[in-house]
Amino acid sequence: MSSLSDFLNIFNTEGNYFIGIDNGISGSIGIIEEKLGTVKSAFIATPVIKCLSYTKEPQHIHRIDWRELAENLPKTNVIALLERPLCNPRAFKATQSALRSLEATIIVLEMLDIPYSYCDSKEWQKEFLSSAVIGHEDMKKASMQVGLELFPSNGIFIKRHGDADGLLIA
Repeated sequence: MSSLSDFLNIFNTEGNYFIGIDNGISGSIGIIEEKLGTVKSAFIATPVIKCLSYTKEPQHIHRIDWRELAENLPKTNVIALLERPLCNPRAFKATQSALRSLEATIIVLEMLDIPYSYCDSKEWQKEFLSSAVIGHEDMKKASMQVGLELFPSNGIFIKRHGDADGLLIA
């Protein structure tokens, strides 16, 4: 699906929404709607745009497409949980990108009056993934497998993305 609005068409507006945001330009957004004991879910890659960087040397960066994000998130009965971003001075460019993504996402959530909180990746990973894979290269594959088991209706999108982090955070 091309946008969150495509996913939100499957939801009723009377339920409670839980949004999980795997921060960053390669992250994902999972939305879970709970209504009268039934659960529906949606999953997509975080919407991004490519634009010219602010640096002296011409280069491109990816940024959160805040317009698409703002237009397509549920507006009522919603709470968001954001994964805390990478902050590592030895990985300056990745940290810079993660913090830029976080700021754009927070601005959208605040514009929409969506309450949000943070979690560390290890918090949600501990709930869903084997301790043997946490911190290893098999972690994304394990996230995808758990996501496919818990949210089979989103299987094609989870496989395309390569993990189900946003849904597991939600």
